[in-house]
Amino acid sequence: MTSTDLDHRGSASIGSAYYPTLLAVFTGLVLISNVAATKGVAFGPLLTDGGFLVFPLTYVIGDVLSEVYGFRAARRAVFVGFAMQALAVLVLWLTVRLPAAPDYANQDALASTVASITGLAIAGLGGFLAGQMVNAYLVVWIKQRTKEGHLWARLLGSTVVGQFCDTLVFCAIAAPIIGFGNMNSFAVYAALGWLYKTAVEAALLPVTYRVIGAIKRREPTYQPAV
Repeated sequence: MTSTDLDHRGSASIGSAYYPTLLAVFTGLVLISNVAATKGVAFGPLLTDGGFLVFPLTYVIGDVLSEVYGFRAARRAVFVGFAMQALAVLVLWLTVRLPAAPDYANQDALASTVASITGLAIAGLGGFLAGQMVNAYLVVWIKQRTKEGHLWARLLGSTVVGQFCDTLVFCAIAAPIIGFGNMNSFAVYAALGWLYKTAVEAALLPVTYRVIGAIKRREPTYQPAV
């Protein structure tokens, strides 16, 4: 099934005030979460990273984009987020290599931080692209079968699979960088990340429902799936 088939019904045009706003929030959350992820965090035996604070929200926004605007619009948002993160890493990498001012005393600290961000960005880009594309595809694919009903099923179903793909790819690359190098630490890190992010989206379902409903009502070009 092509993206054109997926977007035939049940979506709105991206030419409105809502889509650019959602795209901006989505991209900002991607950038923030990958910087925060440079720190490994331990809650007793539970291992995670600082990205846990905001990264699950990228899937909430991704669900809204997929549900209201369709697969192609959601895919565009994923590509924009991907490109902006790659650009951020490039700029930081170049900044480290620029000659430092005579009184600048943080060159080593900056270089170490950027090295961590670069490694995590590679992990994040791979996981993000895989997870978000799967998530967006499943939301729209399930919608073609359930129409406007069973929104909870497509939101949760897509999240479980999308977050699994994202977490597996990300953790496989990021775990050694953060310091979770052995298999036991990796397993705890990956499992906790997947369960936590899925649980956050489940907890936010009432909010996601209201946001989706509000945007559908206000989007004059939205065509319900029938």
